[in-house]
Amino acid sequence: MSRPPLPPFTRETAIEKVRLAEDGWNSRDAAKVALAYTADTHWRNRAEFCNNREEAQAFLARKWNRELEYRLIKELWAFADNRIAVRYAYEYHDDSGQWYRAYGNENWEFADDGLMRNRHASINEHPISEAERKFRWPLGRRPDDHPGLSDFGF
Repeated sequence: MSRPPLPPFTRETAIEKVRLAEDGWNSRDAAKVALAYTADTHWRNRAEFCNNREEAQAFLARKWNRELEYRLIKELWAFADNRIAVRYAYEYHDDSGQWYRAYGNENWEFADDGLMRNRHASINEHPISEAERKFRWPLGRRPDDHPGLSDFGF
C-alpha cells in the first residue's frame, strides 16, 4: 500500500500531504486515519506514546470520543526530503459543553511508500467561549474557501 504524495517532497506535494492529513483527521474516523501510518509507527502526543498503528488507532478513537465537534486546520511550516513540519489549531468541546482551542506543532517522517513513520506533537490548549470559536464549518472536511491559520493570525 502506498499513500501519495510520496517523498521526497516538493513545496506543492508537502502542502498536499498536509491537507490530506487535515482532511483525514477532520473525518474523525480512527480506523481510516490509522491507515495513513506505518504498521510500526511511533508517536509522541503530549505525554502519550504510540508504538504501532493499532495503538495510534486506539488513541484517535479515545481522542474523538472526548473532543466533540472537533475541527482542525493544519498549515505547512517546513519540509525536506521525507520530513514535514506543520503547525495547527483545532477547536472542540467536552461533554459539559466547554469549548477549547488547541495549538500545536508536529514533526512528521515518512517511509518511501508515503505512510507516516514518526509523528512528534507538541500541543497546548485553553478554554474559549462559544462566541470565540473561529472554526464553524459543518463537521467534516474544511471548505476550500475557509480561512487558514495564517488568515486568523494563529
